[in-house]
Amino acid sequence: MKEFQFTIIVQPDAEGNFVALCPALQGCYTEGESPEEALDPIQDAIRLHPEDRIERGEPIFPEVYSSQLTVAA
Repeated sequence: MKEFQFTIIVQPDAEGNFVALCPALQGCYTEGESPEEALDPIQDAIRLHPEDRIERGEPIFPEVYSSQLTVAA
């Protein structure tokens, strides 16, 4: 079994809820009324997403690099 590490981002949405997403796994996201409510189910989604991709013969690309960039707007 191969192990992967994925970045999780939690951010507010326009309706005042929170979205947790995994940029490396396109379409893998969850929502909640608080950051914790969004973060808890994303962990399960991330565990299931690679299994599904493997079953369908789709590749899983490991993250190579992530960072933060500060921009003044």
